[in-house]
Amino acid sequence: MQTSPASRRVKTAGKLLLVAALAALLIAWLTFAPEGLLGKADAVGYAVCHRIELRSFHLDGRPLPLCARCSGMYLGALAGGLYQLSRGRRGGLPARKLWPALIALGLAFAVDGVNSYLHFLPGFGGLYEPNNTLRLITGTGLGLLIPSVLLPAFHQTAWAEFDERPALDSWRSLGILLLLGAGVVLLVLSENPLILYPLALLSSGTVLAILSLCYGLLALLVARGEGRARTWRDLWLPLAAGLFIALLQTAAIDWIRLSLTGTWNGFTL
Repeated sequence: MQTSPASRRVKTAGKLLLVAALAALLIAWLTFAPEGLLGKADAVGYAVCHRIELRSFHLDGRPLPLCARCSGMYLGALAGGLYQLSRGRRGGLPARKLWPALIALGLAFAVDGVNSYLHFLPGFGGLYEPNNTLRLITGTGLGLLIPSVLLPAFHQTAWAEFDERPALDSWRSLGILLLLGAGVVLLVLSENPLILYPLALLSSGTVLAILSLCYGLLALLVARGEGRARTWRDLWLPLAAGLFIALLQTAAIDWIRLSLTGTWNGFTL
C-alpha cells in the first residue's frame, strides 16, 4: 500500500523532529554533566548506581563510574552481548540443559547482594564478610545473562527473519561465555590505569546501550513496527527514540539526585 505525499512529509518531519530533540537533549546533558570523559561516565553511573566509594574500584584515586558489582554487571553484559551478536540473530532462549548453571549465576548475584546490603544494618554481621572482588565476580555473572535474554527478545521483535536456535545452545557456548566473564574480572582486578580507563567508559556506555535497546523495543511495539527490519539501517529510528528516552531518564535521575544531595559523589556509608 502506497503512502500519500502528505503522509510521507509528516513522517519525514517526525524523523527530523526526533533527531533535533535528541541532539538538543544530548548537548544539554553534556553541558550539565561533569567535565571530561570520565565526568560524563560518572554522570551515567550516577543515574543507576549508588557509587559508594568503599564499594568501588579506583582509577588514579577516583572511584570508577560504577561500583564493583555494577561494573561487573555491565562489562559482563558487554562481553556477553558481543559474543551473542557474533553468533548471528539467534532468537531462542538458552537451552534448558543450561538453565541450572544460569540460575546459579543469578542466585550468586542475589545472595551476595543481599548479604552485602545486610552489612548496612547495625550489629548484623551477615552471612560472610563481603568484598569488592566477590561483588565484581557475581555482578559479572549476572551481566553475562542479560544478553542471553535481551538479545533473543530483540531479534524476535525487530527482524523480519531471525535464527530460531537458542542464544546459548551448548556447554561449549556457556564455557566460552564464562571465560569471557573471567577475562572481564581479571582485567578489572589488574587495576592498571591503562586498562581501567577504557573499561570505565565502556561500562557507562553499556548502561546507555542496554537502556536504548529496551526503549527501542518498546518504541517498535508502540509503533507496530515489529518483524519488519532486514538491516540495522531499518532500525535507526526506534533505536534513536530509545536513546532519547534513555538520555532523558539519565538526565532526570541525575538532576533529582544532585538536587537532593548537592554532590556528584556517591553515597556515603
